[in-house]
Amino acid sequence: MDGVATGDVGTRWTAETLEGRVVRYRDLRPCLNAFIDTRTPGSEAKENFTIIGPGVSENPDQHVHIAEPHGFNIGGARQPANCVNSQHSHDTAEVFVVHTGRWRFDFGENGEDASVEASPGDAVSFPIKAFRGFTNIGSPDDEPGFLWSVLGGDDPGRVTWAPRVFEMARDYGLVLLENGALVDTTRGETPPPGVAPMPPTSREMVESLRRMTPADAEAVIARAPAGPAPGERLLIGEGGALAATDGFTLSRIELAAGDAADGVPTGPEVVFVHRGGAVVDVEGQRVALGQGDTMTVPVGPARRLVSDRGAVLFVVRGT
Repeated sequence: MDGVATGDVGTRWTAETLEGRVVRYRDLRPCLNAFIDTRTPGSEAKENFTIIGPGVSENPDQHVHIAEPHGFNIGGARQPANCVNSQHSHDTAEVFVVHTGRWRFDFGENGEDASVEASPGDAVSFPIKAFRGFTNIGSPDDEPGFLWSVLGGDDPGRVTWAPRVFEMARDYGLVLLENGALVDTTRGETPPPGVAPMPPTSREMVESLRRMTPADAEAVIARAPAGPAPGERLLIGEGGALAATDGFTLSRIELAAGDAADGVPTGPEVVFVHRGGAVVDVEGQRVALGQGDTMTVPVGPARRLVSDRGAVLFVVRGT
């Protein structure tokens, strides 16, 4: 966070330097083997993205679009219909904005404790230390669905997988090491000297994690408005629709055609375009964003978000 703020002070902004802070949806570079479950039948088609920060990928070769620390990480997951992201837990906050597709989020070691479904424009915020997984439940005729994600902290730690995930991965040649890296035995890879395989998650660890109820599951989602809802709405933060998290807030901004939203970021601020298009103006320099684009806004100078045809934006701010 401090690196972002310090780096932006006194910078002379141009359209070119602003463009350097944008990650376009069309330019996203997926990793197809980011995690231990990426060979498991039903999970092999998922794509993982690290947009800002390293995320929790277990593949050291995964491309990070913007490495600059923000105090939180921005990423994404793209999956075709019926593709599953296996049951896992995080030690920091995990939030999804449903950009495209219809999704089901399942809770519990085997995904049987509770579930909640979500559609485009919904936001889902998971409690830490609780097993969750997710599946694209859309039509096979649809394009793959995309989830835009926020993880808490500059280093969100490692994923804790349900025990069965280790068993399935071993059957398909992937071994997770104690240092968090993956070894692909089908390519002849072996663990480095002195680095042992990570043991499957113990029963004691499983029992220590939170068990979600159906009522808990319904409380993690903020639904998209049924109709027009111009202005800014706090989704995550003190007084927001969902419980506050450490390190960031999440807001939804809806701009009608010709509307603008002004602000002076005093800390990291990231804008994601969910629907429509918007222009970000900083000191008279402008960059246009389209659906699915992400921008980290400079800290310090005043900025204006404007849309000539209307837009729905999600904004993450460091706290």
